[in-house]
Amino acid sequence: MSVTGIIIAAVVVGGTGLFIGVFLGIAGKKFAVEVDEREEAILEVLPGNNCGGCGYAGCSGLAAAIVAGEAEVGGCPVGGAPVADKISKIMGVEAGAQERKVAFVKCAGTCEKAKTEYEYFGVKDCVMASQMQDGGSKSCAFGCLGYGSCVDACPFDAIHIVDGIAVVDKEACKACGKCVAACPKHLIELIPYKQQTFVQCNSNEKGKALMEACQVGCIGCRLCEKNCEAGAITVNNFLAHIDADKCTNCGVCAEKCPRKIIKLS
Repeated sequence: MSVTGIIIAAVVVGGTGLFIGVFLGIAGKKFAVEVDEREEAILEVLPGNNCGGCGYAGCSGLAAAIVAGEAEVGGCPVGGAPVADKISKIMGVEAGAQERKVAFVKCAGTCEKAKTEYEYFGVKDCVMASQMQDGGSKSCAFGCLGYGSCVDACPFDAIHIVDGIAVVDKEACKACGKCVAACPKHLIELIPYKQQTFVQCNSNEKGKALMEACQVGCIGCRLCEKNCEAGAITVNNFLAHIDADKCTNCGVCAEKCPRKIIKLS
């Protein structure tokens, strides 16, 4: 190929590249989607975990929803009150009271305390195990299976399997709700961080059947309910439940519980 041919080819390629660059630049400006400045500002103060705990597809989805008025300024469970305060200033509204929450596992059926019906050799996953006979190998059909689906779901390394049951690190938990959604037994719930009294059971079995399956499960005896002066604890369907707004953390329910399933932190 002659020198002239090489020069012509270089000019054509260069000219084509220049044309495409100019065209894309013009098209980018002409068809650009305008983004509200507040949305960009909110995105900057959000943690950037993209955990989905807010119910939206990542932090950008939440930022857009807040600007559109579809989500509260305190919609980020990870950022909590500090982030809500910053977003409220951007939006020019009041943040309101933001209560920190944490995940709580309603089961104390450790390897020693909860009986098993059979050995499970399948995939070590709670969802898979729950599809087996009787909802899993544990005698208690309501108890933690201990295969760590919640552990895998947690983006903050705040939950671990200890002695056969899931245990939450209260300080590391950001209340994103991933573990709640991952548990096939619906054992995990989000509770106020300040709550100090807990019922570590989720079983609705009657007393005799429950005692045959677990050494510590709630038998619905109502002693806790009868002795709570604040009216903060009720028993429904053989299971005690604490109303955190009424509870004074006096410890009487834990003292009266014959199964010692009510704990004080």
